[in-house]
Order: sequence, then structure tokens, then C-alpha cells
Amino acid sequence: METGKRVLGEEHPDTLTSIANLALTYQNQGRLKETEELGLMVVETRKRVLGEEHPDTLKTIGNLVLTYQHQGRLKEAEELGLMVVERRKRLLGEEHPDTLTSIANLASTKQNQGQWKETEELQVMETRKGILGKDHPDTLESIANMAIIYQNQGQWKKAEELQMMVIETRKRVLGEEHPDTQESIHILH
Repeated sequence: METGKRVLGEEHPDTLTSIANLALTYQNQGRLKETEELGLMVVETRKRVLGEEHPDTLKTIGNLVLTYQHQGRLKEAEELGLMVVERRKRLLGEEHPDTLTSIANLASTKQNQGQWKETEELQVMETRKGILGKDHPDTLESIANMAIIYQNQGQWKKAEELQMMVIETRKRVLGEEHPDTQESIHILH
């Protein structure tokens, strides 16, 4: 990142990508204040340099949505998430993988707010199955999220069926020791 700043300049797309990646590293480490600071800086620079609707700008705003979620700032996450979804639908279409990821992130925000009906309406499980395939990690994540929604609505049988399907598919595709497989097994128990 520092080399990129020195050689390419602070506003070069590659430098901004390095900074955005550092922000994601901080987020994974739980360093949310630093994540937010870097994320906001990258968003503002990308808006100025690339424009508000550039895919890289929208991706960075989407990452900021996740940061706000982790911070418990769900109203702000929801507002930004809605904006990203609307723009991606208009620019990329409703079935583009990036649009589906944004919708899934918005659903996660709604889920964290206990808005189960809205969460269910935002699910992209069937669309992802059709576009990415039933074994794709993003599809499996959507199915696992649907299982959690059913669980929180007291629909235990549906939740268990979906979760078992996710576990079996993840075991086959990713292996039994993969963290996603282990997480699914943990949730079921």
C-alpha cells in the first residue's frame, strides 16, 4: 500500500484497492474503527475519481455496509445497503452476482434487526441456484441463511431440512474440515 502511494499516487485505482484490502483485513481482525476510517476514505476518493456508480465505488460502499453491521449501526447499514442494491439493479440487472450479493447483505442487515418477513422476501436462494448452481458457495450461504430465517420463525422442520442439505453439500464440495462446513454443523447442533 505504501509503495503504491509512493509510486502510483494516493488516488490510483491499484493503491485504492490495496487500501480497501487492508480495511477488509482490519475488519477480519475486529478493528472496526480503523476499517471504517479506511473504508470511508476509499469511498470518498473513488466517488471523486471514478464516480458514484462505478463498480469499484459500489463494492467499497458495500464493504462499508458490512462494517456498519459489525458495529451494530444497522440503520446506517440498511440505508447504504438499499442504495447499493438499487444502483446495482439499475446498472447490472437484478440477476447479476454482485447485485445478488448486495441483496443478500441487505437481507442480513434486516435479519440482524429481527425483520424476518423482510429478510425472507429479500432471499436470493432460488436466483443463485439458477445462475450459480446449487453447489456454489454463495448459493449454499443463501440456503443456510434461509434455514436461519425458518428457525427464527419456528419452522423447525424446514430449517433442519435446509441445514442438512447445506452440510451434506459443503462436505462434498468443500470437505468436512472446511470452516463453512464446520459452521453449518455447529449451527445444526
